[in-house]
Amino acid sequence: MPPRFFVDQLLYSDQAIRLPAGVARHVQVLRLQPGDDLNLFDGVGREWSAQIVKMGRSDVEVKLGLAVPGLPELRCAVTLAIGVPANERMDSLIEKATELGVAVLQPLLCERSVLRLQGERAIKKLAHWQAVAVAASEQCGRASVPVVAPMQNLQGWLNGLGK
Repeated sequence: MPPRFFVDQLLYSDQAIRLPAGVARHVQVLRLQPGDDLNLFDGVGREWSAQIVKMGRSDVEVKLGLAVPGLPELRCAVTLAIGVPANERMDSLIEKATELGVAVLQPLLCERSVLRLQGERAIKKLAHWQAVAVAASEQCGRASVPVVAPMQNLQGWLNGLGK
């Protein structure tokens, strides 16, 4: 099975694209060469076969082929609200939730939460968690990437459910 990578753009058949820097770096680390196959997915449920056509020092160009049937998604969109645990346990929770098909992950700041994030630290942590969800989607074969919503307190999130 060819390696799979997430590309944050809409993809179409017979399209030639330059891979983002992070994905290009992975392709180079895997020592893939022009003519090698890989799969790209756009995070909204579509996956495409692709072939490397050109490799530079820091860039990789691929030509998209046909759509690849992905794993089926759950029939209803599941939101998982998680009281944020201490340490790195949240990363594991995001990985497992992604593998199980969750559509939205809602981190909650609860009364006894140890982790208290605000400002730039909260933004960085949210970006990290979204990257964990992307990596988990790449690994498990899922063509959709769950959204990690901004952290809220429990009461605020519950009040917003009725709207």
